[in-house]
Amino acid sequence: MASSTSIAALSSQLASPGRLRRRGVLSSAARPRLVLRHPLQERWTEGYDVRCLVRPRPAPADFLRDWGATVVNADLSKPETIPATLVGIHTVIDCATGRPEEPIRTVDWEGKVALIQCAKAMGIQKYVFYSIHNCDKHPEVPLMEIKYCTEKFIQDSGLDYTIIRLCGFMQGLIGQYAVPILEEKSVWGTDAPTRIAYMDTQDVARLTFIALRNEKASKKLLTFAGPRAWTTQEVITLCERLAGQDANVTTVPVAVLRFTRQLTRLFQWTNDVADRLAFSEVLSSDTVFSAPMNETYQLLGVNANDILSLEKYLQEYFTNILKKLKDLKASSKQTDIFF
Repeated sequence: MASSTSIAALSSQLASPGRLRRRGVLSSAARPRLVLRHPLQERWTEGYDVRCLVRPRPAPADFLRDWGATVVNADLSKPETIPATLVGIHTVIDCATGRPEEPIRTVDWEGKVALIQCAKAMGIQKYVFYSIHNCDKHPEVPLMEIKYCTEKFIQDSGLDYTIIRLCGFMQGLIGQYAVPILEEKSVWGTDAPTRIAYMDTQDVARLTFIALRNEKASKKLLTFAGPRAWTTQEVITLCERLAGQDANVTTVPVAVLRFTRQLTRLFQWTNDVADRLAFSEVLSSDTVFSAPMNETYQLLGVNANDILSLEKYLQEYFTNILKKLKDLKASSKQTDIFF
């Protein structure tokens, strides 16, 4: 019988810096230094000396070092730990966010304000901030309101910046849909027609570094969206086809999410849960998280055909994972896997 982590473990083995790593060599030569906060694993590229800022943790982020990055420890909730990490830094790429158990304001507002002020004081030449698409349209959602306020704070800071609003990451679909389907476990979804234009994090990284070198992207607000917007059911159907097996889908009505949020608002100790459920409610509404990309591609000099589609991304994943399972002499039914 396969353990609950079998497929997930294989998935992590298949993960790599991917296409970006093949396009350039990470070098420790005298290059502009970059700070990547809470980095996505595919963000290495083209000879930059990358410094990754992570919180102190019992299990060190050795995989970042394996890919050539320098790892430094600091905590946005402790502003006094920030300045030393910015010494010698040219550019900050900020994709930090709080942990689920933390109050949203601690890192996503108070910590970001401290980081931006420190970057300004230490003469950082470029600040890149990852935000959320349509954050300005949902002031009722704490996380989205904070993202929008952070955008305004950066714009008023005097820093040279590029703000990038994101719709969704393809990588998140692996744990949410692909692995549970292969493990024959329940896949959770809603009955809402929300559509999200997922983008490969490697493409996000590549476009980000193109924007860094493009003066036309200076002090711009850009939105990165994938080639097509997908509903939850369309993603599940695609995974079923590529996996060759049906999913056990558990549907959560949007009304249940709304009721749960209202219930958690009644107690002070569950307010943080309610704040995050508010974001889930937006993702489960009749909303399209996508944006036209033609002007962005033209600005950055990027060919739209070079952006990976979700179909190709998931096809590559399932091809690799099923081949790995076959090499381990596993049967097509995951309940028969032995290690």
